Amino acid sequence: MDEVVKIVNDIKGGNIKPIYFLMGEEPYYIDKLSEYIETNILSEEEKGFNQSVLYGRDVSIEDVVSTAKRYPMMADRQVVIIKEAQELSRTIDKIESYVENPMPSTVLVFCYKYKTLDKRKKVTKLLAKNGVVYESKKLYENQVGDWIKRVLAGKKYTIEPKASAMLVEFLGTDLSKINNELEKLQIILPAGSTITAKDIEENIGFSKDYNVFELRKAIGERNQLKAYKIAENFAQNPKDNPLVMTTGLVFGFFIQLLKYHGLKDKNPKNVASVLGVNPFFLKDYDVAIKNYPMRKVSQIVASLRDTDVKSKGVGANSLSQADLLREMLYKIFN
Repeated sequence: MDEVVKIVNDIKGGNIKPIYFLMGEEPYYIDKLSEYIETNILSEEEKGFNQSVLYGRDVSIEDVVSTAKRYPMMADRQVVIIKEAQELSRTIDKIESYVENPMPSTVLVFCYKYKTLDKRKKVTKLLAKNGVVYESKKLYENQVGDWIKRVLAGKKYTIEPKASAMLVEFLGTDLSKINNELEKLQIILPAGSTITAKDIEENIGFSKDYNVFELRKAIGERNQLKAYKIAENFAQNPKDNPLVMTTGLVFGFFIQLLKYHGLKDKNPKNVASVLGVNPFFLKDYDVAIKNYPMRKVSQIVASLRDTDVKSKGVGANSLSQADLLREMLYKIFN
């Protein structure tokens, strides 16, 4: 994120490079940077003649170079944005000759999503020398909560840890999806608000009571009544709660407990770091390791592997999702 801020501040300060090669597994910042360039470098009057948006699947490198070499009309610069530039990956090396001597009056932007260039290649080194190469890396799950807080803080909002955990639980590490949901909430809630689990449930559609997060908590507390109640709700709404995802997340919970049992340094900060969880939720793990000794956790992990295989239709003997969930909970609690 710091690198993104630097690129934006450089552009604001007039330090505009002739080439921006935006690449990587996480498309969110690639989109944000290209949108910023598309919106801010040229005035509205200049954009009509001097801003081009091309798509990698529709053009060749020769087309890109030809467009980039044009002179601007009644403006100091032209902006050329290549979206879905990863479609040009097989021929991207052909851009070398242009990169060696780019047009100073052109701002050429490549949106090269889900892939990266080999940093040892000549073309990558030339791009870094004569332009900007930005790699947008996917965040780990335990980093997304802090990202949500930073994004919201910049817009004068805060969020409860449980609400943040629900977003990550259901949307994973896809920053674009998470940002879309946060923007919906910002339309509804006034600046200065704290986003709660209730807000998530009412406006985004995730149940604050019936979700994998609450199921794991109930399991950790050995609250069988609550766990079976959530499982029944999941069975009635299989599209919203796929069994494969449920078993995977419960499996992950017990893997974390296994790690917790094996830690010598049980300082909360170290535990949170090793388990990859928000420190706010450590109390749930503290309760769980008291309820599940290490040997029992190992047994549960083995049984969850069996449930996972059955959830994929192997050896399940046509068991329903409800039956498989009940079987999973029975093996955990007994």
